[in-house]
Amino acid sequence: METILTQMPRRMRRLSLALIACTLPLAAYSQDGNYPNKPITIIVPFSAGGGVDVMARLLAERLRLTLGQQVVVENKAGASGMLGALAVVRAPADGYTLLLGSAGETAINPYIYRSKMQYGPEKDLAPITAVVKVPNVLVASSQAPFKTTDEFVAHAKKNPGKLSYATSGVGNPQHLNGELLEEMAGIHMVHVPYRGASGQLVDVAAGNVDLTFVSMTAAAPFLKDGRVKAIAVTSAKRAPFAPDVPALAESKAVPKYALENWFGLFAPAATPAPVIAKINAAVVQALQQPDLAKRMAEQGGIPSPMSPAQFKDFIKTESAQYARIVEFAKITPDN
Repeated sequence: METILTQMPRRMRRLSLALIACTLPLAAYSQDGNYPNKPITIIVPFSAGGGVDVMARLLAERLRLTLGQQVVVENKAGASGMLGALAVVRAPADGYTLLLGSAGETAINPYIYRSKMQYGPEKDLAPITAVVKVPNVLVASSQAPFKTTDEFVAHAKKNPGKLSYATSGVGNPQHLNGELLEEMAGIHMVHVPYRGASGQLVDVAAGNVDLTFVSMTAAAPFLKDGRVKAIAVTSAKRAPFAPDVPALAESKAVPKYALENWFGLFAPAATPAPVIAKINAAVVQALQQPDLAKRMAEQGGIPSPMSPAQFKDFIKTESAQYARIVEFAKITPDN
């Protein structure tokens, strides 16, 4: 460009430089000042009606008011959440296509699927903010011969390899909940992967499987009619939406247990920082609204807004824990 300018007559050179100077602030402004000026799409990498989908729709409803633009939720399920994540990775990096992802496709799958993944979350996705933390709850049949974590662990030790636990798939946070519990408690159980929480709970209620890790929202109808009982939640402390259910960490058997799922918002990696900042501010503002926080709590979520930098550090810390569990449990797509 410098060579081209030097070959121009002096007067044209001055005019060209002036035009370039005028264009630069306009380009910078277009990255933030007029964003958003068209509808935004939030891609959910799972089917409609699930936990991530419900949270996305609650958030989208509030962001429409905060950002003054339509916010559409689009479901792209498949490949353990990776299909939807890949769609966002390949989208224009302009802030109009976002991902509401869970820990699975953004922080766990790289350790399980490795070279089979067509994207790298750390290099291909820009963290915007965590949205909610979602503790799972460990439930058992109402007829199970234990009520507390310590009673359950004692029973499992007396019956090694005889207890089974259900989850909604290999390598997801529920599966990691079970593997971590086995390691910390020194017990052995049989993992039974399912395709959805309803099937898990039906079989636990019937006694076909001994336990399951599920969201509190999925478990609520079964708990209400007494078909299953809650043993503990997987967060370090009791969840505000279930204050009567103890945390696993309150037990003598696993006093340091803590592992919960979370949902966060991401954009394609090259999205301009001013746009990321504007989306972050809008989401943080939305999550601070008492009505939205209440509705998310009813779905088993704890609003957990963060700055992009805080969210990036959070993912790094969580990923290290996931990597360790996947390694010692030798989790592969086939088990």
